[in-house]
Amino acid sequence: MIDIEGNDAEVVVVGAGPTGLMLAGELGRAGVRTLVLDAATERSRQSRAGSIQPRTAEVLDARGLLEPLLAGRPPAGTVGGHLAGLPVPLDYRPWQTRRPHPVTVPQYVLEVFLAERLAALPTVRLRTGCALADLAADDAGVTAVLSDGTRLRAAYLVGCDGGHSRVRAATGVAFPGRSGRYGMVASDITLTGPDLAGLPHRLEHFSQAVRASGEQQALLSPLADGVWRFMFGGPDQQGVSRDAPVTEAEIAKALQIACGDGLTLTGVRYASRFSDASRQVDRYRLGRVLLAGDAAHIHLPAGGQGINLGIQDAMNLGWKLAAHLRGDGTGALLDSYHDERHPVAARVLANTRAQGVLMNPADPDVADVRDLLTDLLRLPAANRRVAGMISGLDVRYGPVDAAEPLLGARLPDVALHTGTGPTRVAELLRRGRGLLLEFGEPGRVPAGWVDRVDTVAALPRPDDGLSGDPVELPGAALVRPDGHVCWTDRTSADRSDALTRWFGPAR
Repeated sequence: MIDIEGNDAEVVVVGAGPTGLMLAGELGRAGVRTLVLDAATERSRQSRAGSIQPRTAEVLDARGLLEPLLAGRPPAGTVGGHLAGLPVPLDYRPWQTRRPHPVTVPQYVLEVFLAERLAALPTVRLRTGCALADLAADDAGVTAVLSDGTRLRAAYLVGCDGGHSRVRAATGVAFPGRSGRYGMVASDITLTGPDLAGLPHRLEHFSQAVRASGEQQALLSPLADGVWRFMFGGPDQQGVSRDAPVTEAEIAKALQIACGDGLTLTGVRYASRFSDASRQVDRYRLGRVLLAGDAAHIHLPAGGQGINLGIQDAMNLGWKLAAHLRGDGTGALLDSYHDERHPVAARVLANTRAQGVLMNPADPDVADVRDLLTDLLRLPAANRRVAGMISGLDVRYGPVDAAEPLLGARLPDVALHTGTGPTRVAELLRRGRGLLLEFGEPGRVPAGWVDRVDTVAALPRPDDGLSGDPVELPGAALVRPDGHVCWTDRTSADRSDALTRWFGPAR
């Protein structure tokens, strides 16, 4: 499609946070002409997400982004994730991953990195200071109107513009759920005082940050260069407008309640309000308009799941939208984005609501529930179940087959030996194409799909970098560009049917 200003664009992505940048990268690598719009003129440096979960690390690795992102950064930690700040690390190792711990990467660093990578993609443009005012969709495309009166026309528009999404509001899509019931403040601060030397300057586990006191819940965690992240909520934060300024006096009072008199606030870098609101749109696709990330779902930031949910939305949508625009996928392929990702987000919203209850200091019985769950998380089976959910490593898209545990699941990043030398599953996915892996005798993708699916004959090789028990591999597996298995020779399904469903008809 041609925009009214004379620029060529097939997809307009509104929002240049992690979700929008990841989606634009997926589209750009597939050659889709993409325009990214963001209302802000510069990126916020306030600490938000501080790490990425193992599944997001795998997604970035599958596009060759993880190693350059982490280059020069401190070594990864060796402690697992958490549920509601309980003092039992979630053990991700049983889930066969090369990243069995959360990977520390500040959101600002990730956004700058992804934006820089877009600059190398010739079909992607990023425009800042461009706010969306309105949009209108029809059967042929979408017209977007910017705040300066500019009118853009594209085949599809994707709203990745956060929890207060203008795209979502313009579509009128239902956004059911509940409003926030508990208000909190997030602040980046500097400190002094006699107790400062005793604070951990690198958390061994997130539970060390918890500083609940009376009716106030609080988290104090180190950032970099002497800056601390202080999040708190108590009686003073309830019923306050989200847009109300956060004062130094408010932060200092909360700090005294949480930490006593041994710490003194010396400066506030950033501060903002948030709540435990929990909502999710009814539909992720509304004709030629789609929603992803916080534009599609909002929840309490508990367990470090929000940024990961958005990036994985983008990974799921990107290859499907690109295939649809190429004519390789029907509307059913594009609809599968909602069918697959809506249940995943619904489960995250449920577990974050539960975590909100577990972190509520106002209920005296919550301490007993926390003690009970702490004991349960010490059981390997219970820990594995929760760890898979929080990390995103257990996501399995339907339809599933009880006889084939890999069907619908991510294929672990198995080390392989091929005719061209050693490799890994993640390296074979770098092209963003389908992948037919033959574990043994080489086969061929039927001729009608060779332009969309790579065939690789491989044998597993010894590997001490993949956690968990060895993966029981089938004789052959068809893997989607997002790393999820859509067919194996251990199922009764026909391979050609799977190829047609996920990669379009033969030609």
